[in-house]
Amino acid sequence: MISIGKVNKKFGKFTALNDLTLELELGKSYALVGPNGSGKTTLIKTILGLVIPTSGDITIQDKSILKEWAYREKIGYMPQIGRYPENMTIGQVFEMIKNIRKHTGALDEELIQSFELEKMYGKRMHTLSGGTRQKVSAALAFLFNPPILILDEPTAGLDPVSVEILKDKILKEKESGKLVIITSHIMSDLDDLTTDLVYLFEGDLIYNDSIKNLKKETGETKLGKAISCLITQNKCLTELITS
Repeated sequence: MISIGKVNKKFGKFTALNDLTLELELGKSYALVGPNGSGKTTLIKTILGLVIPTSGDITIQDKSILKEWAYREKIGYMPQIGRYPENMTIGQVFEMIKNIRKHTGALDEELIQSFELEKMYGKRMHTLSGGTRQKVSAALAFLFNPPILILDEPTAGLDPVSVEILKDKILKEKESGKLVIITSHIMSDLDDLTTDLVYLFEGDLIYNDSIKNLKKETGETKLGKAISCLITQNKCLTELITS
């Protein structure tokens, strides 16, 4: 579904993505993981068309996204921090986005209903808690029933009940055949929600395989410990090569 071919991105002398090649498939959910500065955000912004690669190409359904914009209709994006016109109400934000998208298909309003956002449609965005903003962002990401979902720290700030509502929704969409990409520092969420791991380090792709295989390779049953083991192994290998 998304094919990333030899993508490089430089900001001056800094290399954010280094010859990155990656295939992301429908029906799978990917944990995009790496330390700060590893290239995760740059990769997401490149897929979204907010950052232009220095070289290489990204295709969605075999069509290059470079100098295009219509492909974005295929993506539902939930940012880590949603920024909206502060004086607009929740209801006005939803109507604004609907008018911008001009979507002709059926809308997916399941999260609007599950989070009971209709009861808060009259509240202005500047009055909302961080958790309620997260609910708005989540509902907007799923609203237009896109085949690709990119979710950045989706459960951050949500109460326990809302976390489970969102996690159930993510699993449901993955099982329906959609492509889901999740970044999160909460390893238990990734363990519950994702099937594959993409691990970046300093712009390089270090690991791209199923989480099941990673756990088998490391002998660990929890994703957090398996990733820790992977990081340790990679560090030892790097020191061996450079010594």
